[in-house]
Amino acid sequence: MSRFNVPTREEVSPNNQAIFDNLQKAVGFVPNLYAAYAYSENALANYMALSSAKTSLNAKQKEVVNLAVSQVNECTYCLSAHTAIGKMNGFSDSEILELRAGKASFDAKLDALASFAKNITENRGAADDAIIEKFLNAGWTKENLIDTIVLVGDKTISNYIHKTTDVPVDFPVAAPLETVEA
Repeated sequence: MSRFNVPTREEVSPNNQAIFDNLQKAVGFVPNLYAAYAYSENALANYMALSSAKTSLNAKQKEVVNLAVSQVNECTYCLSAHTAIGKMNGFSDSEILELRAGKASFDAKLDALASFAKNITENRGAADDAIIEKFLNAGWTKENLIDTIVLVGDKTISNYIHKTTDVPVDFPVAAPLETVEA
């Protein structure tokens, strides 16, 4: 059972109600995790601004990072949401499992990105030199590196909020990560 109830539109501030209305129009529902942000007067708007900010990573590349980070942080909610979003961005089930494991045998550049996202999350920001070198040698830039670190922070925030609130997952629940050869 979740530690926190999911706040309804009527239970949140007028500013958050407006965001709920926009989410309802855009995606057809208010994801429970976003509703949990609305316990704060400012957190939901701040998070929405951060997660939709301009970046050098495209939507598909962002999902690579989101999946790797959420797996390291063992966030069922985010793994479930980003599995669904990953599929919308063209990844197959097997590719999503690899990305969650921090690799991508199907694409060398995405492999370097997944590996970097996993490594920096596991090491709380202290990425291994060899992983950084692999990332840059794969064609990523220093701008991409910084934007990836910002995205790791963005996803970690959501991972932590879910792990603390334990609001119900309202996406198809992601299957447990099977052992994927390293």
